[in-house]
Amino acid sequence: MSTSVEQSFIRHFEAEVHLQYQQMGSKLRNTVRTKDSVVGSSTTFQKVGKGTASTKARHGKVPVMNVDHTPVEVNLYDYYAGDWVDQLDELKTNINEQQVVARAGAYALGRKTDELIISEMDKSTNYAGSGVDGLTKDKVLSAFEMLGEADVPDDGDRFAIVGWKQWSDLLGIAEFANADYVGQDELPWKGTQAKRWLGALWIPHSGLTAAASVRYCYWYHKSAVSHAIGSEVKSDITWHGDRAAHFVNNSMSQGSGLIDASGVVSLRCLEA
Repeated sequence: MSTSVEQSFIRHFEAEVHLQYQQMGSKLRNTVRTKDSVVGSSTTFQKVGKGTASTKARHGKVPVMNVDHTPVEVNLYDYYAGDWVDQLDELKTNINEQQVVARAGAYALGRKTDELIISEMDKSTNYAGSGVDGLTKDKVLSAFEMLGEADVPDDGDRFAIVGWKQWSDLLGIAEFANADYVGQDELPWKGTQAKRWLGALWIPHSGLTAAASVRYCYWYHKSAVSHAIGSEVKSDITWHGDRAAHFVNNSMSQGSGLIDASGVVSLRCLEA
């Protein structure tokens, strides 16, 4: 067997990993504020405060809003997901095996992306309700009120991520699951990937933090959480004669940060 893999195969494999990562690897990447092609070990996101409009005297100076600009620094870290492929596995010619390895690497990096974002949301102390019960209608409406009182824009960029137990709780709320309230097009029974409700896209997620049987779910605005990308997902394949195998390596450089805590509401839910 050749000790090198054809360049066309390497390019095809890398494209497959990148595609799988974009489509299935991360659920949260597109729900937060993202900055691509970051050069260096860190980058800065600007947190912009509220401005105040005022009147002015005739021929007087226009009043300055004095909007607060607070920089939020986000560090980037390098992550890797690799695996060995024995020369007898015939990875070069078996497209199914190639996809299996590509998906495994993409999913691993996708989970790490979501883990970075979730760990930043865990810093929010804006609690709606308590952790002594599940995801109830009252708790959802409390979070809804908190976002409104904080002037979080209702512009289509609100998202809510919940655990699978909480997704089941939501299915027991008529206003969430009944066609009489949401219409046929928004029924959650048609699929479990996502559903729009109360101006937000609700997404079930298995990677949310749980402590003492309490799951931390979140309702947030896209601009409140950041995701920095120094290097997109990349792959390389090298031959190791001492192992008689190729090593398939996937890597990325990314980071996340909490920009505006007021734009992230935490719903603590008991999982009995």
